Amino acid sequence: MARPRSVTLEVNITPTQAIRAFRELAESADWKWEREEGSRLVDRMMIIMPIAQATRTFRMAVLSGDGKGLILTAWEEVAGSRGGVTKVEWIVPGHLTEEPFRELLAAWAARHPNCPWRWSFGQRSVIGFLLPVWRRSRREFHRFGLDTTRKGWPFEANWPPIGWPDAREEE
Repeated sequence: MARPRSVTLEVNITPTQAIRAFRELAESADWKWEREEGSRLVDRMMIIMPIAQATRTFRMAVLSGDGKGLILTAWEEVAGSRGGVTKVEWIVPGHLTEEPFRELLAAWAARHPNCPWRWSFGQRSVIGFLLPVWRRSRREFHRFGLDTTRKGWPFEANWPPIGWPDAREEE
């Protein structure tokens, strides 16, 4: 059995939107889940020196079904003086790596009202134009097989693919 894998992505949605979309997917797949709130220390840059600051985190773990062991943690980091970037961390169990996780990530991204890897001009203005987040986020989503081009969002009407929840079990 493969080891769990951790994937951290920067997105332009709020942490509660990220957890809500995952909860909807878990409920549609009839998985049992639990939700927790906590805190995490993050570094915030002030002038030239980082300052440790606590931020609120939302965590959802799948307890049963095919997704058992899957965990999503979401929090918001303020990189500069104002405005925040939401980070989502997926802990993926070994049996869900590769294609099942790609289908899950695509279905999760399709549930959001706006493109998770694309920020508007106003959002970039508040947070900062020179951050490496903008390209890195799009590159990470592309690495998982999502179409990150301008014409790739919104997904087609037949998206997410029929594979969610896993249709192979019904055959």
